[in-house]
Amino acid sequence: MTATTTPVCTSASTAVYPSFSSYVRARGPVLQRTARSLTSNPCDAEDLLQTALTKTYLAWERIEDHRALDGYVRRALVNTRTSQWRKRKVDEFPCDELPEPYAAPSADPAEQQALRDAMWRAVLRLPVRQRAMVVLRYYEDLTEVQTAELLGVSVGTVKSAVSRALGKLREDPELACAA
Repeated sequence: MTATTTPVCTSASTAVYPSFSSYVRARGPVLQRTARSLTSNPCDAEDLLQTALTKTYLAWERIEDHRALDGYVRRALVNTRTSQWRKRKVDEFPCDELPEPYAAPSADPAEQQALRDAMWRAVLRLPVRQRAMVVLRYYEDLTEVQTAELLGVSVGTVKSAVSRALGKLREDPELACAA
């Protein structure tokens, strides 16, 4: 894939700023290479350069030293690219329902069910209070504050009881064999 060699902004109003048109004709390819080094594809580079040259054109009267135009345009290129990067489109969208969890293609459904059964049996072996907190926190997906309010205990009690319950689940021999 090659970038086009057509000068950018050749149709700029030559009556207003003839020196701008001659500058773009003379320095266009060099500026195009600079823009290409800042982007991932040639089309984006052309758009970036066009935007930077538009900014330069609008500031043409304020630029005192026309010998430093390359630096001015390069700065406009970098600033414009930074602004584009900051405003980039986010491809993740919030939704009301979570997607189904990814299961590895080689995962056997029977093994997954056996692991779920072993986990539930281990949860049932926990003391009643710890079991209630684990179920509310991880099966019902309540926050620590919500769990504490529901059970009428402090948040610290929920944290410590859940921590102890998870420790017991980690040490459960049936879960060690199932995993």
